[in-house]
Amino acid sequence: MSNTTFSPAAAARFIADAHSNRQPYRNLSGPLEPPSIADAYAVQEALRELWEPLHGPVAGLKIAVTTKVMQELMGIDHPCGGMIYARNVHAAPHVLRMSRYMHVVLEFELAVRVGRTLSKKATPWTREEVRAEITEVMPAFELIEDRKAVYKETRPTTLIADNAWNAGIVLGKPVEVPASLELNGLVGRLRMPGDIREGRTDDPMGALAWCVNLAADRGRPLEAGQVVITGSVIPTLPIAAGETFKFELEGLGSIEITAAT
Repeated sequence: MSNTTFSPAAAARFIADAHSNRQPYRNLSGPLEPPSIADAYAVQEALRELWEPLHGPVAGLKIAVTTKVMQELMGIDHPCGGMIYARNVHAAPHVLRMSRYMHVVLEFELAVRVGRTLSKKATPWTREEVRAEITEVMPAFELIEDRKAVYKETRPTTLIADNAWNAGIVLGKPVEVPASLELNGLVGRLRMPGDIREGRTDDPMGALAWCVNLAADRGRPLEAGQVVITGSVIPTLPIAAGETFKFELEGLGSIEITAAT
């Protein structure tokens, strides 16, 4: 039975206050708990009204919980989407001020930019259709602010309502690529103190199509010039003050981030 007293605006205010007061993450409960995934996105959209004055307009979209391992951990069988705000988009190299966050970790991604607004149409957008709309690609770091959440206890509806924990992105120099370039299977390499890790892009066009369709269905389509980060190439990692991470994507350049107190 649906919660007829549920208010997306009230839930969004709770989340916004929790962030501003630097409170640890906790699942929405009682009358604030979204009854459905659709209600969770309604909270995220209400949060946008509160956050745009602080963080600037929405400049892009993210996809989260794309792998089966993460979906099993979160107890869901689908990805989750979030918004990226303009003032949280940084150019590499970037100095990450750790004191601005409660508990920030990094993801390592392929970012893409589209050339026109991708509105809802008669049939869902396909991988091939969204690939044709890409004007630029670049390596990216995603900043994840999980506020010390216990991942196994996190409810997907609250994760979505809390903007899928996006706290910003760091972008490399944009690269124009031919439509023929295969973006699936690109090697990503992370150089970090004492270690090198590798991974490959895994169905980024599927992730892009999913984001585009979600946004279009919700009546807030991906707009011309906006960026989408398509899922982490290497598992999420923490970074400590004084450390520098360098992430490169095959043929697309590299980016650096250095953590400071």
